[in-house]
Amino acid sequence: MPSPSQPLRKLGFLTIGLFDPADPGKGHESTLRLIELGERLGFDSAWVRHRHLQHGISSPVAVLAAASQRTDRIHLGTAVIPLGWENPLRLAEDLATTDILSGGRLNPGISVGPPGHYDRVAPALYPDTAEAEDFGYQRVRRLLGFLRGEPATDFSGVEGIEVYSDRVQPVAPGLASRLWYGAGSLRSARWAGEQGLNLLTSNVVRAEESDGFAEIQRSQIAAFRAHHPAGPRARVSQGLVVIPTDSASAQQRAKYREYVRGRTERTAAPQGPARTVFAPDLIGTSAEIAERLYTHAAFREVDEVAFALPFTFAYEDYVQILTDIATRLAPALGWQPAV
Repeated sequence: MPSPSQPLRKLGFLTIGLFDPADPGKGHESTLRLIELGERLGFDSAWVRHRHLQHGISSPVAVLAAASQRTDRIHLGTAVIPLGWENPLRLAEDLATTDILSGGRLNPGISVGPPGHYDRVAPALYPDTAEAEDFGYQRVRRLLGFLRGEPATDFSGVEGIEVYSDRVQPVAPGLASRLWYGAGSLRSARWAGEQGLNLLTSNVVRAEESDGFAEIQRSQIAAFRAHHPAGPRARVSQGLVVIPTDSASAQQRAKYREYVRGRTERTAAPQGPARTVFAPDLIGTSAEIAERLYTHAAFREVDEVAFALPFTFAYEDYVQILTDIATRLAPALGWQPAV
């Protein structure tokens, strides 16, 4: 097995938080239990996806507020909140409140662009301003400014018995420095670097300079750091789907391999007009996965990961996968659990 240039420093995991619409409480409780398990296993961070009008977590900030009261140490992230659905001022208030409740452990991940199926959802989301809404980077700048304490209004002071601030309350020190941007293109990676943000890279990128996923992702990481004030020290977290099978039952292994088999064809070439490239899922023993990661051009550029859990598995499967990641795969990558 090749030796890593440096040990894995931060270990995280990402879950979509699926639930049965007939019993949504059970699915949300399972997500909270996984985050609690992650803390016990020593994971440095737990991340939740954001899914609107689907049977997955639609309000990650609320879920992480709950998780903050059931954990003490693990960092809690969103990967990612699509800002096209959000008012930056209101989101800043929710993020700051949750960060205060967590003791400074929130890591908000965000992205830009119009909401999915915008023509269908716009009448409900922006009934009077759909044509005027700007879904570009300015939404991020507004959010970042509010989190940094820039004025949100020109009014402050006392009115009767009410006291008003011109800045978002509560103030969450350090939260702005923990804002992550989910980039899938060279342009967005460069922009995130220029803004001094942290970078989330996932298992989906856009083919621009080449068709190979690892090389595309490596180029995006390089572009981000080249434009970031911190240069090579700028934080990047890589998210790939990894499925270690060390302690899996024969039935689980068969299910996992069938899942991966059904998703492999899409990784062969760029997909659609946007030339989207998907990373192959990594399945096998922890030693086999570690060896593949050490030959991955982008993995060699990072020391933080948020390995993504497969979408549709059962809670017991996730327990097995997380346990194998924390006790076998991550140590093989040089990681040591938090204490």
